[in-house]
Amino acid sequence: MRYPEVRRDGTVETVHGEAIPDPYRWLEDGDAAETRAFIEAQNAFAEPILAALPAREAFRERVAALLTAPTRGCPWERGGRVFAWHGGEQNQPVLVVADAVDELERGRVLLDPNALSADGTVAVNVASVSPDGALLAYGVSDGGSDWRTIRVRDVATGDDLADEIPWTKWNPPVWLPGGRAFSYWAYDAPTGDALTDEMGAGRLMRHEIGADPSTDAVLFARPDEPRLFARHWPRDDEWFVLSTDTGSSSGNDLAVRRHGDEAAALRQLVEGHEHEWSAIGIHGGRLFAVTDESAPRYRLAAFDLETGEQSTIVPEHEEDVLLDASLTERGLVLEYSHDASHRMQLASLEGELGDAVPLGDGVSITGSEASSGTGTVFASTSSFVDRGTRHVIVVDGARLVEHRALPAPGPAAPRAATHRIRTASSDGQQVPAFLVRPAGAAGDAPRPTLIWGYGGFNIPMNPAFRAVLAAWVEAGGVLVVPNLRGGGEFGSEWHKGGTKERKQQVFDDLFAIAEHLIATGVTTREQLALHGRSNGGLLAGAALTQRPELWAAVLPGVGVLDMLRYHRFTIGWAWASDYGDPDDAEAHAYLRAYSPLHNVRDGVAYPPTLITTGDHDDRVVPAHSFKFAAELQRAQAATGADAPVLLSVDTRAGHGMGKPKDAAALEFADQLAFAAHHTGLDVR
Repeated sequence: MRYPEVRRDGTVETVHGEAIPDPYRWLEDGDAAETRAFIEAQNAFAEPILAALPAREAFRERVAALLTAPTRGCPWERGGRVFAWHGGEQNQPVLVVADAVDELERGRVLLDPNALSADGTVAVNVASVSPDGALLAYGVSDGGSDWRTIRVRDVATGDDLADEIPWTKWNPPVWLPGGRAFSYWAYDAPTGDALTDEMGAGRLMRHEIGADPSTDAVLFARPDEPRLFARHWPRDDEWFVLSTDTGSSSGNDLAVRRHGDEAAALRQLVEGHEHEWSAIGIHGGRLFAVTDESAPRYRLAAFDLETGEQSTIVPEHEEDVLLDASLTERGLVLEYSHDASHRMQLASLEGELGDAVPLGDGVSITGSEASSGTGTVFASTSSFVDRGTRHVIVVDGARLVEHRALPAPGPAAPRAATHRIRTASSDGQQVPAFLVRPAGAAGDAPRPTLIWGYGGFNIPMNPAFRAVLAAWVEAGGVLVVPNLRGGGEFGSEWHKGGTKERKQQVFDDLFAIAEHLIATGVTTREQLALHGRSNGGLLAGAALTQRPELWAAVLPGVGVLDMLRYHRFTIGWAWASDYGDPDDAEAHAYLRAYSPLHNVRDGVAYPPTLITTGDHDDRVVPAHSFKFAAELQRAQAATGADAPVLLSVDTRAGHGMGKPKDAAALEFADQLAFAAHHTGLDVR
């Protein structure tokens, strides 16, 4: 391999007494001419190799068919109107409105993001309808950026109002009483590079419909604490509920005051940012919240809003994790994770358990919508091979009155069987994984296998549908999705067991699963590929540098790969809750020990590697992938290894949100074809 020449300079930074070479720091300037030339050279090098992969076109067709098959999002009701996102052949799904859920298939298109740009790269990533169903506040982002501009549309006419609010992030608009004002989270307009510069303090704002955004009132701001986030949550006609978190801790605080009394001080219900408090709604003068306080598998608590007294409504389950809860007119809807699959349970307002809702086995709840004013609940589920099923549920308190399943139209999902496997990790803890075999593959000889991993930020890896994974199974490959420490499958202790100084445990869990697959004959080292995105890209990068002999191919996507400087770009500092702060000497030591960029070694033959990123990614900036690819290519060339190390950069994409389907199909095709070629999967 004759890789593109990449300039190395003598940049060295002394951090906590250690000299850290950073010869590719110049690649952090994404707009520099030299960086643009680097991207062009890397793409020019990678494209002929990817184009020659035998299965590329077949996978592009398979993935495109899955991505463009009809999809139906979870409906929600406001003011007698029902709304839902409908997807299909277009790059972006469209928002449909009707008078009833059964009329959505012939409903009116209220918002078509595909009309916002010629190439489908402008996406709508948040949409919030006012309580009376009259107005839609929606956020528009360009090229995959996390930055969004909020606009407002009249639901009856479909026309946009004059309201337009730029430089907002994170929070969706949350409507205030009366439905003619909403809250949002805003920043000052960037003065430098909007894609990479660290952001200052944000503020929670109130926008009145028709008002000039420059006159919007500040609902909450702490300029002395620039790393504090706040959200108005949930909507209530009497009480304003404020949640704050720091980004450096996994916990949040809750405070309240009455609407219309903005001059009054907020009254703290909980403080210290030590535990999670997910407020779900107010009923009968009580604020209900899901929390891990004294309950690693979570419980449902309630605060008396007059006295602040807290009580437990639904205690911690002895085995399952309480993921979420919703209020209905006369009861509660509880969502649980049981061995990383989901189930739904009804309960009374006092916590007495009632009927279970039969959503199916081995599924994830991908959306749910309930209201404290009605007994109708909407939900959506999916699995590794089911693109989605909608559920219409009617309840009376804790009693199930009616349940209807509405499968999405379109072709049948790939046929496959899903099993659970378990093995002991380095510390003796049993770590489970989903193993998905294509139909007819049970009991076969070892087969090409793809591991899809994440392991972080309390995010669970459940049996949810992803086109890239379904296409692999449909082509005859085995899919493995492990439930690593750091994830949210088994409660807060499972999550914390893979954070900060314990992050290495996540990688050890992965290695244990991989070795188990080989030992039990599911696959061989020559047939085993690893794929992960974002924090999963870090997982792939660490696995590549720590155990290169274990993989036939590795595919880090939009990965966090420079663990010593991740906090210096955009929102990176908020990830200290999982990673630790590199400016702290103790954290620097353990981050340095596994940082993929800093653990590439000379004299090691690395497996075939395909690194992917988007040059508009303002969440995990592309410099992570640029620097890692340059260093890995240098080491691979110095060793004389033949296995390719490729960097493919999408020049009109960000972290992945809102990516056009045609671009996503090509990216996924490259990844799957690369994995298939190097694991021996014969795709016909």
